[in-house]
Amino acid sequence: MNDTILGLLAFGLVLLTALSSLVLAYLRRKSGISLRIIPAYRNLRRAVGRVVEDGSRLHLSLGRGGLVTPQSASSLAGLALLRRLGNITSITDRPPIATCGESAVTLLAQSTLQRVAEEMHLAPDPSSARLTGLTPFSYAAGAIPAIRDENVSITMMMGNFGVEAALLLDACDRANVLSVAGSDHLTAQAVIYAGAGEPLIGEEVYAAGAYLESSPLQAASLVVQDGLRWLLIAILVGGVLLKVAGLL
Repeated sequence: MNDTILGLLAFGLVLLTALSSLVLAYLRRKSGISLRIIPAYRNLRRAVGRVVEDGSRLHLSLGRGGLVTPQSASSLAGLALLRRLGNITSITDRPPIATCGESAVTLLAQSTLQRVAEEMHLAPDPSSARLTGLTPFSYAAGAIPAIRDENVSITMMMGNFGVEAALLLDACDRANVLSVAGSDHLTAQAVIYAGAGEPLIGEEVYAAGAYLESSPLQAASLVVQDGLRWLLIAILVGGVLLKVAGLL
């Protein structure tokens, strides 16, 4: 009985979330929805504009998460971001670079950049997406030369990282490269918060679509997630107060 009730509650929550997202997406098309400010994405948009102007390159580091592992969400978010940034920066003569630490993600990154090049009527560059290593430190060692030697002005790190993120961030600092970074790994999040120029914290990693693509549905889903987060906080605080008051 309890399992049935929990299942119904979960279904109701999913249904409420989906309906709220659709309603807000419709309202966004009509009047717009204001998103909370995430400084990292705001500054990334400005920096990408400078990449187009000065002819430098953008480097996207996709980490070591696979596609059939619990870390797949961050890898897919990174690939979606690669497509968006590739569309923006491919109007220059220096296409973006993607470095990966997992073979399947590398193939998808190559396919993504190839499709972007075809849409922009450009010749694809097979070396723009690279498998730099299959272990944490070999991956970092292979990605550092891309930061240091290929006229990169922005490094965007989005995916599954560990302590090797510190090596990439140090390379960015030494090369005077803007670093915008986020990860689904707690250790990497701590390193990123301390060392990145523009850190992304927690679920901000998955908000890139709403901030860079201006999709009504993505923006609406982000607003709904924020609302559910505040609702959960209110329920937890209310439960604590009721417990203290002896009502529970």
